[in-house]
Amino acid sequence: MNQQFGVVVVAAGKGSRMGSTESKQYLLMDHKPILVHTLEVFQNIAEVSSIVLVIGAGDESRCEQYTEQYKLTKVSQILSGGSERQASVLKGLRALPLDTNWVLVHDGVRPFVTRRDVLACWQQAIQEGAAVLAVPVKDTIKVVDYAGYIESTPNRRSLWAIQTPQAFRLGDLINAHEQAEADEFIGTDDAMLLERLGSKVAIVEGSYTNIKITTPEDLTWAEFSIQRDKGENK
Repeated sequence: MNQQFGVVVVAAGKGSRMGSTESKQYLLMDHKPILVHTLEVFQNIAEVSSIVLVIGAGDESRCEQYTEQYKLTKVSQILSGGSERQASVLKGLRALPLDTNWVLVHDGVRPFVTRRDVLACWQQAIQEGAAVLAVPVKDTIKVVDYAGYIESTPNRRSLWAIQTPQAFRLGDLINAHEQAEADEFIGTDDAMLLERLGSKVAIVEGSYTNIKITTPEDLTWAEFSIQRDKGENK
């Protein structure tokens, strides 16, 4: 059985919805950058062999400083990203060590993913070839036309909100990315690139707390959650 896997953490976005001049991944959460919280999750998982961090151009020096300050020894490469998230992921995949068989791709602003869910996603990928974390949709979802009228109401039982990490055999994911690049196809996530080639991707039920910090409200919730957990652990 494969005993280790590589990780690509993507943190090249600017995060305009946060409404701050600073990129959201560098905003402080409990006195530490959000990105550092995310990287520490994978740093502390024994099965992680290496981490490639893909960031915005010009942020290399501060991220190198983070790796030293917070002892993020598994970060093997820090790269500037491409014009789209998809291009950034492909750069990260190509930078992983040559002996990497399995890779997990994760958003830099999802700091609350748990070790349990990370390993469950990886193990499911080993069994099925590819897997993603997801949670069942709680709300009723409507398909709306361009005029603003409801067209249909999908069965909620078949709807899942997709998260990261997403786990794949490295060679398969690189191939899917290269095919998409050749076809000038942009997907909304990495799993979609395998889906369009006919590959099946399994769902692993994750946690509703594995949020992507995107808005000021998300950051407020994140700070509250951390302080609550500190209080419970006293």
